[in-house]
Amino acid sequence: MKDILKIANKKLKSRLIVGTGKYKSFTETAKAIKASGAEMVTVAVRRVNILDKKKPMLTDYLNPKIITYLPNTAGCFNSEDALRTLRLAREMGGWKLVKLEVLGDKKNLYPNMIETIKSTKILVKEGFKVMVYCTDDPLLAKKLEDNGASAIMPLASPIGSGLGLQNKINLSMIIKQSKVPVIVDAGIGTASDATIAMELGCDGVLINSAIAQAKDPILMAQAFKDAVKSGRNSFLAGRMKKNFIGSASSPLKGLI
Repeated sequence: MKDILKIANKKLKSRLIVGTGKYKSFTETAKAIKASGAEMVTVAVRRVNILDKKKPMLTDYLNPKIITYLPNTAGCFNSEDALRTLRLAREMGGWKLVKLEVLGDKKNLYPNMIETIKSTKILVKEGFKVMVYCTDDPLLAKKLEDNGASAIMPLASPIGSGLGLQNKINLSMIIKQSKVPVIVDAGIGTASDATIAMELGCDGVLINSAIAQAKDPILMAQAFKDAVKSGRNSFLAGRMKKNFIGSASSPLKGLI
């Protein structure tokens, strides 16, 4: 309980957030999330059935009383659609802690930051606690924080690409300047990517495709659980200073 991730009024022991899309079935989704140890999952309000009881429902497999649902605006390409989606989520389940993503186009799935900032301002005024998917631009990340974002979620690389962290310098700048949690979101491909993100000082990582599209999603979920813990511990421990010359592990004095 000493090292807790706090986002708005939510406290989490696990720093791994897992998406619920792209799995073969709800059964596989539930098994993978259990293996990951995640306490929060993202739910695409426009894509996942959480209301029609005549069809399979995610809530039958992931108990919302145990797992925190984070409604998101996946598939929204303008502010109006994103706002409508999250207002609907609030009406459906009373959710106020939400993830905002407003995409720019269907090819690269980069955030439209103009629409994202606009939406953030409105949602915060309406009482939402907004976790915001964004580019890795430190200036725009600061703009989101200044406008009330509860968490900054810069991409590592394009959504679903699996390319890993492409700009550690920008991510480091965002981490150092932010007073709210920084969660790396999108593009992470394997467990070592998550470890690197945590070693940089990120407060957490959000993973979907890298787990759901692995050959063994359950085993990969376990790998990410361990990777996030390892990276966090490495960050807290404080790495040694880098040297550009060799340094013997043993003292040179008293050699035989």
